[in-house]
Amino acid sequence: MDFGFSEEQELLRKTARDFLADGAPMTRVREVMDGDAQASRELWRRMAELGWPGLAFPEEVGGAGMSMVELCVVLEELGRSLAPVPFLPTVLAGVAILEAGDETQQQTWLPRVCDGRATATLAITEELGSDDSADMDLRARMEDGCWRLDGRKLFVPHAASADLLVVVAKTDAANGAGLGLFVAPRTSDGVEIEEMSSMDLLRPLHAVSFDAVALPADALLGADAEAASILARVLDRGRVMIAAEMIGGAEKCLESAVAYAKERVQFGKPIGVNQAIKHKCADMLLEVELAKSITYYAAWAASEANDEAPITAAMAKAYVSDAYRHASAENIQIHGGVGFTWEYDCHLYFKRAKSDETWLGDANRQRERIARMLDL
Repeated sequence: MDFGFSEEQELLRKTARDFLADGAPMTRVREVMDGDAQASRELWRRMAELGWPGLAFPEEVGGAGMSMVELCVVLEELGRSLAPVPFLPTVLAGVAILEAGDETQQQTWLPRVCDGRATATLAITEELGSDDSADMDLRARMEDGCWRLDGRKLFVPHAASADLLVVVAKTDAANGAGLGLFVAPRTSDGVEIEEMSSMDLLRPLHAVSFDAVALPADALLGADAEAASILARVLDRGRVMIAAEMIGGAEKCLESAVAYAKERVQFGKPIGVNQAIKHKCADMLLEVELAKSITYYAAWAASEANDEAPITAAMAKAYVSDAYRHASAENIQIHGGVGFTWEYDCHLYFKRAKSDETWLGDANRQRERIARMLDL
């Protein structure tokens, strides 16, 4: 059995890495971090021309018809470069539309996502910072033939620039109490967006308020009776995608640490000759390789939609969250004093590690989910 990547997947990786080296060098990343939105829009346009937003969507809606494995290859490269584009939130919201929407809804929204004309994000977390439906209070009620949304979502990535918001809400009890996934254009009347403080300046977070926001009846994706199981499946895929982004960042931290250990000289010798530094780098390598194994296995399980998909998604998110946080911290330590300075890039990866760790549940939350799935 061949556990390696195919020639096509390796070509996709090389193409992505070469493109990002040219289109998203760290100088460009820092320009966007300093407020140059035009650089981000131009990079997104070029990525859309390559078909990346629609990579894992069916050809019937304008996608390339590839699997989660190919999507994770691209996400890994995006994580290495810290490319300042709303790729992951857009794809995650698109997956929600694909999983929950009927054919008409898919044909309405997904072609725009696949060709890059529209960016999107998933609005799920509220005051308790949880993705558990029991912790959600945002309400959707049917009134005069349309849905009206009232409530507030927090920590919504890239909400201020998104064209579409996929919103998780509790539906009106009179229409069958449960969950609903709604597509809401960001410019809808009653939608207010406020920027929140974020450690990761390359992935802005926002609070989104809904004040009697009126949406047409077909804004509800599919049937609300099925929304809970669909949302669980969407979030599991999202955790795999986040894990893929994290392994790219962790591998970049390892490479940065090794390169610095070879070039930094103390007492006439590179610091890499010291056993303590060697052991740090060896531990990072071990964690990165294990992180790759569980993430791509989880991506395969998600593509096959088999029974292992939920638990492997939780395993990947838990393990890779710890691995990336550790690799980014060790990279700073190996760099020493300069690792804490703004001029070096170490802090950018550390901040992304913390940002990705908390998105859709941190490692401890995933371990709790694993224990429940194992009936422990």
